[in-house]
Amino acid sequence: MDSLKESLLELITQTSTNLPPDVRKALGVTLEIESPGTQSSQALNIIATNIDMAEQDVGPVCQDTGMPTFEIHTPVGVNQILIKKVIKEAIAEATKLGKLRPNSVDSITGENSGNNLGEETPVFHFEQWEQDEIEVKLILKGGGCENKNIQYSLPCDLDHLGKAGRDLEGVRKCLLHAVWQAQGQGCAPGALGVCIGSDRAHGYVLAKGQLFRTLEDVNPNPVLAKLEAEVMEEANKLGVGAMGFGGKASLIGCKVMAANRLPASFFVSVAYDCWAFRRLGVRLNATTGKITDWLYRDPTEPVIKMAKAEGFQLTGREVVLTPPLKEEQMRSLKVGDVVRITGDLYTGRDAVHAYLMNNPPPVDLHGQILYHCGPVMMKEGGEWVVKAAGPTTSIREEPYQGEVLRRYGVRAVIGKGGMGAKTLAALKECGAVYLNGIGGAAQFYARTLDKVYDVHLMEFGVPEAMWHLHATDFVAIVTMDANGHSLHAEVEKETGKALAGLASLPK
Repeated sequence: MDSLKESLLELITQTSTNLPPDVRKALGVTLEIESPGTQSSQALNIIATNIDMAEQDVGPVCQDTGMPTFEIHTPVGVNQILIKKVIKEAIAEATKLGKLRPNSVDSITGENSGNNLGEETPVFHFEQWEQDEIEVKLILKGGGCENKNIQYSLPCDLDHLGKAGRDLEGVRKCLLHAVWQAQGQGCAPGALGVCIGSDRAHGYVLAKGQLFRTLEDVNPNPVLAKLEAEVMEEANKLGVGAMGFGGKASLIGCKVMAANRLPASFFVSVAYDCWAFRRLGVRLNATTGKITDWLYRDPTEPVIKMAKAEGFQLTGREVVLTPPLKEEQMRSLKVGDVVRITGDLYTGRDAVHAYLMNNPPPVDLHGQILYHCGPVMMKEGGEWVVKAAGPTTSIREEPYQGEVLRRYGVRAVIGKGGMGAKTLAALKECGAVYLNGIGGAAQFYARTLDKVYDVHLMEFGVPEAMWHLHATDFVAIVTMDANGHSLHAEVEKETGKALAGLASLPK
C-alpha cells in the first residue's frame, strides 16, 4: 500500500486544521442566536475567525490536539499490523510538521516522547467488515474537554437536580448536569457523546464512539431521538454560553446510544467534546492505500467561512497592559473589562506550577503575566516560532496558583474556564487579576505572539516548558478581579438556578 502513509498524513492534517461542515454549521447557528455585543458573542466571533485562520494556514484549530483516536474497519485478510505501523509513522510525521502538538507523556517518568508515540498512544479500535475498502475515522479530543467527561451510576443525587433514578428521566438529568458541570472549562458550546448502560470501561468507549456521528443526524431509535432533542433544547436554556461567559448557546450536539447492562449496574457515560470538534474520516483502496472518498465532508465543495467580521471587534475602550504591571492598575480593573496586552508573556502550566512550589523561577516574574498555555512550536531558520497558542484550562493550577502569586509577584494570569476560591482570595490579597482568553483559539492568539525570546525548563517537553514570548495586542477579558469578584462563580450560581428549574419535565 504505497499511498497509505500519504493518505493517513492528509487525514491527520485535515482533522487537526479544518473543522467538518456539520460542526461549522452548528457553530454558525450559535453565532446567529447569541446576543450581539455580549461576552459570549465576542468569544464566538474569535472562535469563527480562528476556524477560518486554521483552515487558511493549515494550522491546528486548537493547540491541544489531544489523544489521537482511530476507529478502523478493514476487509478480511488486510494486514492490521501494517496499518497500525503506518499510522504511527504518519502521527510522528504530523507532529514533526507542527500539525499535532507532542502530547504523549510517560505516566511514570513524566517524560514527553516528543512525537506523540508511546505506550498505548495513539489509540486504535480495529474491526473487520465485509466491504472491499478500508475505513479510517479519527477524532482529536483535547485534554480540557477530556477532563470534563463524566460517568454516573444510577440512582444518584445530582447538584440542583435531586434524585436521578434508573430510567430515562434519570438519564436526562445526568446529561443536563454533564453540560452544567463543564461550564467554560470544557470550551463551551460543546457536544455530548453518551452511552446508557454497558460496564464502566466499555461505556466510555461507546460514549466516545457516539461523537463519530454527524451533529445533524437523527437517532434511528425514536425514544433516544426524543431524548437527544429534549437535552439539546433544555441545555441551551441553562445559560452557560460560549466559554462559560453566560449566553444562549451551551450545546451543539447530543448523541446517545444504549447498551445492555448488568442487573446491578446502571451507568450513564458521557464523553464531552468542545466546540473545536475535530473528527474526520476516509475510505481507502485496500490495495494501494489511496483515498477513494472522504467522510463528513466533500472536498470538492467550498469550505464554509465562519467569520462575519475579523476577530475581536475593538471599541477603543480596551485597557492597554504593558508589563511589568503595577498593583494599582490591576486593582482598578473590573470583571468584564477587555484588555489588550503588548509586551512580555511567560507560559506556565502543570509542570511549571509544580516546579515553582519547590524551586525559584528561572526568570523574574514580578509584575509579569503568566499564560496557562502549552503551545505548538516549530523551528524555522534556526528560530522558534509560535504555530498555535490558545489558553489551557486553568482550574488544574488551582492547588498552586495562590502561592505562585504570593511568592513571585505575578500580576496577571491568562487562561480559560476560570479558577476557584483559593486563587480568587490570592488575587484580592496580592492585587492581581485573572484574564480569560478564548479556549481553542490557537491561531488567533498565535498571530499576536510575534517573537520568542527564550525557553526555560525544556526538560518538561515543548508544551510544558516556560516560553518567554512577546505579545502584540493580545486580547482577553477580566473574569476574576482584585476586588473579590468572579464571573465564573456568578455564572455557575445562575446556571445552577436554571438547572434546578429543569429538574422535572413539563407536564
